[in-house]
Amino acid sequence: MRAIGYTGGRPLDDPNAFVAFEQDTPVPMGRDLLIRIEAVSVNPVDFKVREGIAVPQDPPRILGWDAAGVVEAVGDQVELFQPGARVFYAGDITRAGSDATHQLVDERIVGQHPKNLGFVEAAALPLTAITAWEALFSRLKIDPEADAGKRILIIGGAGGVGSIAIQLAKSVAGMEIIATASREESQAWCASLGADHTIDHFEDMAAQLKQKGIGAPDYILCLSHADQHFLTTVNLIAPQGMICSIVGTKQKHDLDLLKSKSAGFVWEFMFTRSMYQTADMIEQHRLLNEIARLLEEGEIRTTLKQLLGPVSVENVREAHRLLEQGHCVGKLVLEGFE
Repeated sequence: MRAIGYTGGRPLDDPNAFVAFEQDTPVPMGRDLLIRIEAVSVNPVDFKVREGIAVPQDPPRILGWDAAGVVEAVGDQVELFQPGARVFYAGDITRAGSDATHQLVDERIVGQHPKNLGFVEAAALPLTAITAWEALFSRLKIDPEADAGKRILIIGGAGGVGSIAIQLAKSVAGMEIIATASREESQAWCASLGADHTIDHFEDMAAQLKQKGIGAPDYILCLSHADQHFLTTVNLIAPQGMICSIVGTKQKHDLDLLKSKSAGFVWEFMFTRSMYQTADMIEQHRLLNEIARLLEEGEIRTTLKQLLGPVSVENVREAHRLLEQGHCVGKLVLEGFE
């Protein structure tokens, strides 16, 4: 198999930071699928993992955890898929990633490929869809029936997770959605996905909500700059509300500030189930299948915004560069292997 790998301990602009190399194609065992990758999506986790690798890697570390492809072979305990099945998945951060021609993935975190989408459109979705679904329905515990009509503030609505979270909050849960976006382009994108209101997260969010006559959000989903927005979310959240963040913090924050409101704060990290081999790993298979159904029925749509070209050293580096700038709308995808 061929792959693009990070050599470790080098800045992004070092010409040897990423290299193309070959290694033996792995053989699936147990519940693993061997997947021939047709398209990959690039996410902030890619460059965050890269930044954490301070020492040289031999062989180079294969990054990327978001793909669509075809099952080529299966392990002896596989129950859910057969060779030839089209699939999409985010993978396992503790294992080799998707920037390659082939990848081993546990079947319990793989979904059936949406029938109405090509590989490129499908590859844009798995990691962000799992993150958004788990954040909304597992962490915030939103009940699509009981909580319909309630208000959610999504901070960072135009990014990859925000783009699918808006759609799920609207189509599945019927919520009133406030999305933050700082540019005209990103505000229009959020509105096109179902956001009822948009505000600028670089300005006073409380003042903007007051000016628009919007009450306190029952839920807040923070998708960027958790340190910067912590006090704002504490002040904005409704009594007995819930805040969820997918972004880690570098500062210490006082959770006692939420006590008088009986409000809660939770984390979402979509790799938790695979990292810890939790008993409910198969829930990611099920929710990806539900995402596929929603796509096939036209309830939601792909968040693909930019196709950069094939998987190559140059394109992987460019994707990392664009994501590090923090201005991407929707998702970046690479198709095929150069």
